[in-house]
Amino acid sequence: MVALAGIPMDAAAVMSTVLEGILYGFSVLMCLGTIWTFTYKRHIQDVNRPIAVVATLLFVLSTAHIVVDIIHLEHGLVKYRDTFPGGPVAFFADVTQVTFVIKNAIYTLQTLLGDGVVIYRCYVVWQSAWIIVIPCMMWCGVAASGVCSVYYFSQASMAEIENFFAAKIGHWVAAFLASTLATNMLSTGLLAYRIWTIERKVSAVCTTKRKVPILRVLIDAAVLYSAALGSSIICFGLWNDGLYVMGDLIVPIVSIAFYMVFIRVATSQSNQHYPSTAHRETTETERRKLQQHPLQPLIQRPNDSGFSLGDSSKVETHPLT
Repeated sequence: MVALAGIPMDAAAVMSTVLEGILYGFSVLMCLGTIWTFTYKRHIQDVNRPIAVVATLLFVLSTAHIVVDIIHLEHGLVKYRDTFPGGPVAFFADVTQVTFVIKNAIYTLQTLLGDGVVIYRCYVVWQSAWIIVIPCMMWCGVAASGVCSVYYFSQASMAEIENFFAAKIGHWVAAFLASTLATNMLSTGLLAYRIWTIERKVSAVCTTKRKVPILRVLIDAAVLYSAALGSSIICFGLWNDGLYVMGDLIVPIVSIAFYMVFIRVATSQSNQHYPSTAHRETTETERRKLQQHPLQPLIQRPNDSGFSLGDSSKVETHPLT
């Protein structure tokens, strides 16, 4: 990897770090919004712990990645500027650098966490372990290809560095990108189909429509993440070093995609009501179906374990954790 469309690798490194910093700033704001959303006017025992753990891990990994990225940039432009053979351009092209390997290890962990969250959401709405067998197998493929790519980064020879896209290391990177894109699209597709079916049932009972439908929120997040991965795959197919930049940008994008689902769903339910008393008798059949429906973690009243239509109180929609 020598240049990014005519731009030296040192300039590409600066570009990727600056852009990642901007996206990281957005992810921090959205992380704070997520924390506020699931803690506002709630007791500590009512806080959704899985969401808190995932949000914290995403924040920690994003922060660690940009810190290592800044250190990597400082090493190439300042510390080893005059001592590394070939100068900063050769330094940033060297994938065996410890900081570069650590960056990619963090990127792999962030990707595995993000894909795991989507698969878990899929399990929650389907309430069946069989439906996630294939996504889990694909997730294992993502993990294997990610670990192998990080390992080969650390062991790459000079010939492999100079012919990155044609070497074994490039093939592992391509396998990692393709497998995570396929895993995300399959899991999101299964999730979207299930939510579409339940949305049809819920719309027949609720008197007001959601301002931000759950399905649209999930699709928006999936499109954002898929667009970043698709751009990386295109760069690889064209043997373009834009892959270097996109690798840094995907890390905060994973966090943003998770936070946007939680925040937009959690803040769009304040105007939802159940049908009025005059229509209760005519919807008794729908009530029984919804009470028995396996999507209880998706739509439920606060402090209630099931879906009930016994009054006209507001409902709270939990973001598919």
